[in-house]
Amino acid sequence: QLQLVESGGGLVQPGGSLRLSCAASGESLNYYAIGWFRQAPGKEREGVSCISSNGTKYSESVKGRFTISRDSAKSALYLQMNNLTPEDTAVYFCHASDSHSAYWGQGIQVNVSS
Repeated sequence: QLQLVESGGGLVQPGGSLRLSCAASGESLNYYAIGWFRQAPGKEREGVSCISSNGTKYSESVKGRFTISRDSAKSALYLQMNNLTPEDTAVYFCHASDSHSAYWGQGIQVNVSS
């Protein structure tokens, strides 16, 4: 069974950068649509970015600032986040899905504050 573990979160000042990583084990990520979601306090979980057979997509709120990438050899997913703002503060989740199953990481906190 696929397992996902995020890393790389933390506290950063506005305008700063962070790189989130998602390590997969149990199965290869190559067979899944993969992406990142986030959930801010008091808000619903929202999609941030994804990679699928339809290509790469970003939410309007992060387009131009975040970059999603994958390393198929390492079965890993990344999210480079630049020019962070306090509105990016949230728990970020790695996600993988196919037609039968969906998997979530445990989430990792990102705080953007001065």
